[in-house]
Amino acid sequence: MKFEIVIRSRSGREAIKEAMKSLRKRHLVEEGAHAPAILALSRPFITLGSEWKEKAENLEIELEQCYKAQSRLSEQLVVEVSEARILKQKEATLNNLQNQLTEARDECTRLSTLLEHKIKALELLMTEHNVLKAHFQAMTVRAETAEAENKNLIDRWMLQKMKDAERLNEVNAIYEDMLGKMKATSIQQLARQQVDGIIRQSEDGAEFFMESTIPTTCKQRIPAHDGGCASVLFEYNSSKLISGGQDRAVKLWDTNTGSPSNSLSGCLGSVLDLAITHDNRSIIAASSSNNLFVWDVNSGRIRHSLTGHVDKVCAVDVSKVSNRHVVSAAYDRTIKVWDLQRGYCTNTLIFHSNCNAVCFSMDGLTICSGHVDGNLRLWDSQTGKLLTEVAAHSLAVTSISLSRNGNSILTSGRDNVHNLFDMRSLEVCGTFRASENRVASNWSRSCVSPDDNYVAAGSVDGSIHIWSISNAKIVSTLKEHTAPVLCCSWSGLGKPLASSDKNGVICVWT
Repeated sequence: MKFEIVIRSRSGREAIKEAMKSLRKRHLVEEGAHAPAILALSRPFITLGSEWKEKAENLEIELEQCYKAQSRLSEQLVVEVSEARILKQKEATLNNLQNQLTEARDECTRLSTLLEHKIKALELLMTEHNVLKAHFQAMTVRAETAEAENKNLIDRWMLQKMKDAERLNEVNAIYEDMLGKMKATSIQQLARQQVDGIIRQSEDGAEFFMESTIPTTCKQRIPAHDGGCASVLFEYNSSKLISGGQDRAVKLWDTNTGSPSNSLSGCLGSVLDLAITHDNRSIIAASSSNNLFVWDVNSGRIRHSLTGHVDKVCAVDVSKVSNRHVVSAAYDRTIKVWDLQRGYCTNTLIFHSNCNAVCFSMDGLTICSGHVDGNLRLWDSQTGKLLTEVAAHSLAVTSISLSRNGNSILTSGRDNVHNLFDMRSLEVCGTFRASENRVASNWSRSCVSPDDNYVAAGSVDGSIHIWSISNAKIVSTLKEHTAPVLCCSWSGLGKPLASSDKNGVICVWT
């Protein structure tokens, strides 16, 4: 339609132009042909000329109208061309939108399919959730039932424990009564049986000893442990020696030959202290693995692994009146009392200062402990109540050792002083020191001789000093170790004396 309008406008203009050219040519020809006649007849034909003039004017008016029509047609053509361009752009936009719509429909179809899959997966998950929820509810019911049963069992167990405690109290009362009678009888027998400076007791398992001699000579030098030996002690009524070291081993030695007679394994950390029951059947080791290990000496197997401390166990001792009760101290600020027969803790004493050394009194009713704050403390072993305390040293206590008669206790400290206290009054009855004697570590162990006449203590320079308790003077200085001495132990027979150092070497002195 638009194209036809353009063609018609062009043909109209060309026709107008051709008509105007023809009129001009005709006019010129007529003027040239009729010029003389016009001139001759100008006067008669004035009226005819005016008509032609009017025709010419009319033609000019028509021409102007043609031009105006042409102008209007041109403007209309421009408008229509512009509209055609806009229409073309709109058609392109419409095609683009149709393509986008097609893509959107495809995406919608894909998302619908994905949604269906997700809905199915969600339904499956909801089904599984319901199954698990039902299972959880069933397990909750079972747990509540088990908890109720457990509470019932605990109540029954506590009731049984109370009955056992009552029976144990009755047995302890009978035992204490019998012990008092035995002590009274044994005192009379000891008074009758003293011969040649040798005191003996007739009952089975009782101790016997001779007057202690001052050691002067190193009889045996034994490379016992790798990395250091922190503890040595003798079996009761024997010269057989027990040692424990950083190599986690506990070894038994024949002090006459210097050869090992047995080795106990299974300890999980360094051995920091040792104890032995009075029947020599069980050895207890305090370990840096936070545990105590109890071995049966005859079989060499571990009887118990006593757990409960949360830091390294640095001290242990066995009751003097019972092979059943053991006390231990650890760097978790606790002292624990154990029942070896049942293998569990019966009491826990808590204090703000860590304990480096611990021992039972002769009657087993009191626990003595030496602490990092320099104090010596006495506890009731049954109730766990603090009975008394005394400032024993200006620095940490490293060792406590009970005399054979139980009337005095020796303490050593990092202030390089060794004090002997009366157990009843806790008054100092002797002080032993030397400028060359310096305590090597927080667990350096000193000892009292079996006849309660001498004190032995090792030094950081490898020497061992022996003092007389009666005059507090040094009677002997032993030099054989090349490393700081960590522990000294005197045989209950009066000799020999054993010492150990940080290199793991043990020296036996006579």
